Amino acid sequence: MNKLKYSDDERALADLANRVLPGGSFGNISSNIIIKQGRGGRVWDVSGNEYVDFLLGSGPMLIGHGNEEVLAAVREQIEIGQTFFANNEPGIRLAAEIVDALACADKVRYVSSGSEATFYAMRLARAYRKRDRILKFEGGYHGMSDYALMSMRPKRPGNFPQAQPDSAGIPVRIQDEVMVAPFNDAEIVVSLIREHHDELGGIIVEPFQRLLPPAPGFLETLRELASEYDIPLIFDEVVTGFRFAYGGAQAYYGVTPDICAVGKLIGGGFPLAAIAGRAKFMAHFDREAVGDDGFMLQMGTLSGNPVAAVAGLATLEILRRPGAYEALFATGRKLMQGLEGLLRDAGITAQVIGEPPLFDVFFTTREIKDYRDMLDSDGAIAQRFNATLREHSVFKGDSKFYVSLAHNEADVALTLDAFATAVKSI
Repeated sequence: MNKLKYSDDERALADLANRVLPGGSFGNISSNIIIKQGRGGRVWDVSGNEYVDFLLGSGPMLIGHGNEEVLAAVREQIEIGQTFFANNEPGIRLAAEIVDALACADKVRYVSSGSEATFYAMRLARAYRKRDRILKFEGGYHGMSDYALMSMRPKRPGNFPQAQPDSAGIPVRIQDEVMVAPFNDAEIVVSLIREHHDELGGIIVEPFQRLLPPAPGFLETLRELASEYDIPLIFDEVVTGFRFAYGGAQAYYGVTPDICAVGKLIGGGFPLAAIAGRAKFMAHFDREAVGDDGFMLQMGTLSGNPVAAVAGLATLEILRRPGAYEALFATGRKLMQGLEGLLRDAGITAQVIGEPPLFDVFFTTREIKDYRDMLDSDGAIAQRFNATLREHSVFKGDSKFYVSLAHNEADVALTLDAFATAVKSI
């Protein structure tokens, strides 16, 4: 690829962004690149620079940008209606597909974002349990609600179960409504749940936390304790749903929650997310089923939007095809193993962690099993590594390589070359 260029148009747009956007950005990634278009496994910025895309819109574009089957479904739907604030056929059929796919799902309720899905999942658990406190895990990301933004990035990790707010503007009292435990430490989690079970409204966990696979037996321990005390267990599968397996992380790891939040992939690149769960929990969305005292109000202008639903249905149909996940995992393994080999040959101590569809590298000698281990990695080296990749036409966020079905052999080869250059630079 050609050396990156920076056009007058991009400079003008960057100046405009700095004038009209706080910090000059949408708040998502720390990048001054302005993307114009995407196709397959690549994106182009407004200056015409081409990149292999491992950001994938923060994950939704698992089958690649501009998939013709998805676009055809969207065009057909747009011609007959964009949104209705009412039941529609694509939304109903997508809900049925989610119920068929996910082991925990008897019913589905739509929202428009992953943050909403996790927020309502926690509220649903509290409605069922009639308890207020939520147990979450240090470093776990569950969106932007007040309850979620507790100890996601604590400045002083530890001090369990005390929660620390991650943002200004969160009411102080929320700290007392969230308990925090270390991910992958079954001994501490068992102790906390046994001591505080009567206060807990629910337990929420990413079954694959950011980039951390669960330790053997960890999710099983959560499942056993949640069942013992009848505390709803929520899996945040906004990222992992339909990515690790068609049945989500609950199928991939073999542990079934009571409720899950899904997003990203089910909208095929359009805003759509959902809460899915067992009938006895989902009944709280139905006033006739639970009465006024148990009813949980929820509505949204774009919930179940038919354009997003047809995009989601087309995406899931592609993922159901034989060999889809085998191909996805094979691409991810080539990238992970290639990077590991380059680091090893260069004598650089680092950990490539995650699963083939979603991974990253941490520059540390320490085995990474929880959030505190991640903090021990060398962030300055990671920043230099990522910057070199960007200079050599590989686009990713500050953390995570999202792998897609659209990434081909040419994309892999270019990326491995960029990896080699980036490794030399550090």
